[in-house]
Amino acid sequence: MALCGGVGAMALPSELIVHIFSFLSDRDKLRASAVCSRWRECLFYPALWTELKLRIGGGGCSSSDETPKLEFLMRKFGSFVRELQLELAPVEGNLGHLNSDPSSARMDQPPGPDSDPQHTERWRNAVATYLDQVLCVFTSIRNNRNLQKLSLYGDTYILQQEGQLDGSHLHLIHQGDKKINEIQQLFMEVLSNSRQLRWLSCSFMLGLVTPCSLSCLSNPSAETLQHLSLLDHQLGPLISPSELDRLSNLRSLALDFTDFTSELCALLTSPRQTPLHRLSLLLNGATLEFKSLEGTATEDDWKALVRVSTNLRVYIMALEVDSSELLRVLKPSLPLERLHLDSYSMLVTDATLELISQQYNKTLTHFLLLRDSPDFPDLSVNRNEDPLVLLAWRCTQLAVLVIHGYTVWSHNLVAISRLRGSSLRVLTVSEESIDFDPDQPVYVEGDPVHNLVKEVSLGLGRVWQPCLDSSVVLSEPTQHFHHELHAFSMGM
Repeated sequence: MALCGGVGAMALPSELIVHIFSFLSDRDKLRASAVCSRWRECLFYPALWTELKLRIGGGGCSSSDETPKLEFLMRKFGSFVRELQLELAPVEGNLGHLNSDPSSARMDQPPGPDSDPQHTERWRNAVATYLDQVLCVFTSIRNNRNLQKLSLYGDTYILQQEGQLDGSHLHLIHQGDKKINEIQQLFMEVLSNSRQLRWLSCSFMLGLVTPCSLSCLSNPSAETLQHLSLLDHQLGPLISPSELDRLSNLRSLALDFTDFTSELCALLTSPRQTPLHRLSLLLNGATLEFKSLEGTATEDDWKALVRVSTNLRVYIMALEVDSSELLRVLKPSLPLERLHLDSYSMLVTDATLELISQQYNKTLTHFLLLRDSPDFPDLSVNRNEDPLVLLAWRCTQLAVLVIHGYTVWSHNLVAISRLRGSSLRVLTVSEESIDFDPDQPVYVEGDPVHNLVKEVSLGLGRVWQPCLDSSVVLSEPTQHFHHELHAFSMGM
């Protein structure tokens, strides 16, 4: 029905305009706000901004250029937003290409006193911008009593050296120490003023969480909190047994593996606690020199926890961990659903894969085996008994398999696709990892690559191609863990 002359969108009641705008993305809302003052008034109605997802930094522009946008959004919505997801990444490329050692391309270090002055200045600006942006966020939400979900990720490797925060570099930043202290106080105020927090996730935020932070969580939020994620590269644990004991309704937890002690595990079996559904653990080999595996959950601890939390599923990422440490970590009673093994130089042995396929044959659904190195070792001593094929055969729930950095023989890849068929929803193997055996039919009958694609596609029941770009597979590991644990925990 056509509108009468002179009557258009501007004549609609504000309630209807707000409802129409509720279907727009955050970016489109902001664009629409520039049309006219009436639209701007409607678009900044609080009901349209209960959820805010922001990523600052990365891409091709400067993080400092985005600070005014962040300040505007937080000033407008920080006091009432209910779900805030924020990723803060210092300027992409500032430090990522300063180190000429390819083995450390994903774990760059801060510049030392003898660094190029230009590089040092860029580093200083990146960290200063990062601190200002974190201050902006927490200043805006410090009194927000309606906050229900707070998810934070900070790409703060810039101040990490050998697995620990190196505070000696903060003197290079104007008021760096003062700003860190202010950020910590503001974060504790947010926790203290919260009244209905259900989700609290903080991953690798420079100096944000201290061992005292969680003690400031209000009693109402301690009762409503269902997901807690505290990940950092600090030496000490970020949660104490007494603080965990307050969180009686916790259903999902993410910690550094070395912080998941026998004492914490025992607390989760308490009759006062809601059964745990999801547990995500990050085992970083770089920190094992400073944080021992002694005192972590034992086989008996896992048995007791599983008896109480019968639906518990565990996600582990092991970053640069050798097989001997993995064998200490992978307890038989651990209900492992997702396992991500990522390294630069460490090798996963066929014996480790054999153990994984035997112990977790009923629970394992996701397996990622990644190695960022120019050589591609062969895991199969006997090509007819490839450990990856045995894993696909034994692990009947396997739905996601991602491989890069190890040789995968083409005929074994065909076998994996046939064993799991359409139930293997994701099969990602980099082209560099695939090799061909001249004695196998896939090689001798025509073009081997064409035949491989055809056979794997038939096995999976869908069109399949090898991954041509290894950078798609090799994402930044800690960021990948942060994103995946969120998806994993939401699944509870």
